[in-house]
Amino acid sequence: MSLENDFNDYRAKMNEKILAQGDTNMKRLYALDASTYQNGALSVKTKEMLGLVSSMVLRCDDCIKYHLGKCKEEGLTTEELFEIFTVANLVGGTIVIPHTRRALEYWESLSNENQVK
Repeated sequence: MSLENDFNDYRAKMNEKILAQGDTNMKRLYALDASTYQNGALSVKTKEMLGLVSSMVLRCDDCIKYHLGKCKEEGLTTEELFEIFTVANLVGGTIVIPHTRRALEYWESLSNENQVK
């Protein structure tokens, strides 16, 4: 099983448990999150790149992994990724560097998995 599958399986399992509690506000929050990342004036790819920059600046490794996976699905190139890294580090400062390292490591694992398939 791949790192991305492990991450996504865990995320789906825990989201299901959270939503099963029936809290209306949590359900609304999750629905708003899902609808925000749909095509609109901005493409899904652009929104995922924005999500990635935001997640890096906020230093949320789970969010970074999620958006890296979505960016990979949307055809993001490694060259584009490094420009995203530059924006995130400029906005967030050097505290983002450790998250950039982990993001690159995860991106490389996603790329390696796609080459094996």
